[in-house]
Amino acid sequence: MVILPAIDLMDNCCVRLRQGRADQRTIYSDNPVAQAQKFRAGGAEHLHVVDLDGAFTGAPKHTAVIAQIVRECGLKVEVGGGLRTDEAVAELMEAGVARAIIGTRALEDTEALARWVKQYGERIAVGIDARDGFVQTRGWVETSSVKATDLAKKVADIGVQTIIYTDTATDGMLGGTNLQAMKAIAEAVPSVKIIASGGVSLPQHVTDLMNLGCDNLWGAIVGKAIYEGVTTLEAMLAATNV
Repeated sequence: MVILPAIDLMDNCCVRLRQGRADQRTIYSDNPVAQAQKFRAGGAEHLHVVDLDGAFTGAPKHTAVIAQIVRECGLKVEVGGGLRTDEAVAELMEAGVARAIIGTRALEDTEALARWVKQYGERIAVGIDARDGFVQTRGWVETSSVKATDLAKKVADIGVQTIIYTDTATDGMLGGTNLQAMKAIAEAVPSVKIIASGGVSLPQHVTDLMNLGCDNLWGAIVGKAIYEGVTTLEAMLAATNV
């Protein structure tokens, strides 16, 4: 299993939100590039970046700093947040990201998603954020009537090869991820790589995910737990080697 440390960007700072709420923000660094370099020095090969301003406004706000991270840090960077136009996706691709994560648009416009998958192949991923099994959109502000597993099957049929699944109720709570939900998503689309997000904060949580027995549970995103000193990147990486 791959560990992806997370950088959430707001106002050009590394922040974390409690359960996705903009009014529950903690700032951890005002230098995202230095933070990414720190993760690289700690052994990370991958990085998960969310443009929170993009998620809330519908248009990316941090493409320049993300491009700098890609250039200077030697990490495979996946990015989500506000990617709802051809231009926004193209700019990220030109910046050299490994994957562009489509969220709200994947639910609302499958034709656009299919077009991007045809153009960029495996570099297009879909982020599915859900609470109680139902998809949330627009920075978790809106909850739809669509089941997460149904959306996963739909995007898999389009050709999406990677899904980042976030259980929003556990995100930022440091209590472990929703294993039942992760297993349901993984089993719904066995041919798609699943990256687990939300609550993964201890080496045991990584072990728990690996013990689900789902071969397509490919990665886990760790954010707040590292910033808060609950665990270390090194400890989380070591847990994948057991």
